[in-house]
Amino acid sequence: MASSKSVVLAALVANGAIAVLKFAGFLLTGSAAMLSETYHSISDTGNQVFLLIGIRFGARDPTRAHPFGYGKAQFFYSFLVSVLLFGIAGWESLTHGYSVLAHGEAHVSSSQTPPLPLVGAVDGVYVNYAVLLGAIGFESYAFAKAYEAIRLQMDEHGWESFREAFRKTTDVTTLTALTEDTIALAGAGIALFGVYLTRQTGDPVYDATAAVLIGLLLMGFALALAWENKRLLLGESLIAPEEAELRELVAESDGVDDVVDFRTVYFGPEQLLVTADVAFDPDLETETLERTVDAIEDALRAHNSQIEKVYVEPEE
Repeated sequence: MASSKSVVLAALVANGAIAVLKFAGFLLTGSAAMLSETYHSISDTGNQVFLLIGIRFGARDPTRAHPFGYGKAQFFYSFLVSVLLFGIAGWESLTHGYSVLAHGEAHVSSSQTPPLPLVGAVDGVYVNYAVLLGAIGFESYAFAKAYEAIRLQMDEHGWESFREAFRKTTDVTTLTALTEDTIALAGAGIALFGVYLTRQTGDPVYDATAAVLIGLLLMGFALALAWENKRLLLGESLIAPEEAELRELVAESDGVDDVVDFRTVYFGPEQLLVTADVAFDPDLETETLERTVDAIEDALRAHNSQIEKVYVEPEE
């Protein structure tokens, strides 16, 4: 959890600084791509605040109304982030870029189109270059923190690719931060390329197209994030092969005749609940049965560090 918080704080600082720089660049140059990137960074900054709220709220102690704690708060706030990423940054970027294209500015010839305005004695395009390169630097720092955190999870769980980690991790806070940082780096690169091509050709179609591409990129990743958070909000179980290992561990325990039912569900990031209905040897005495149940619970927790709660129910 501390790792997730440090990742989010790094992204918050980076995105806050970048949002100010990009907006200043837009005011000075009027670039559509720069405005799209401003929407993007403002949204990212707000998103980090939501993720921090999720971390803080999710750490609350269990109550009578929420006996398993508030761990799922992180799933909810991460889902909310994906909606905001789509609704604010993605949609605004897309519509602004499309508006520039639809109104015909993109079809003005190079000889008729003035370069980006001058800011004092400095050509405005260099303001955008400086801002976007600075954004790439800040985002690289935030990305490195998130990348390190997700790599630790991959090593711990034996995941072989980032795609597998994206599908299997329950640490949605780190996942969301990594996704945002990846999009931010890609978006800044696209914006830089669009501004550069517009400067070289005098045709604003490239700047506007960059804004559209940034919008589509944001919306695509936002939908993917929403889908991943949905599975956890609805109560996802441990993946089938790992759940089968736990069931087999119970089945092979001394005194167990049969595992009647076995279920797992995540109630927070890397917080797993396990329930098992077990038919024990009917000749076991009460004290022996209790020790057997305790041994099964200890063995399950030792096998998978995510398990926080275990309920073993003896069956007749």
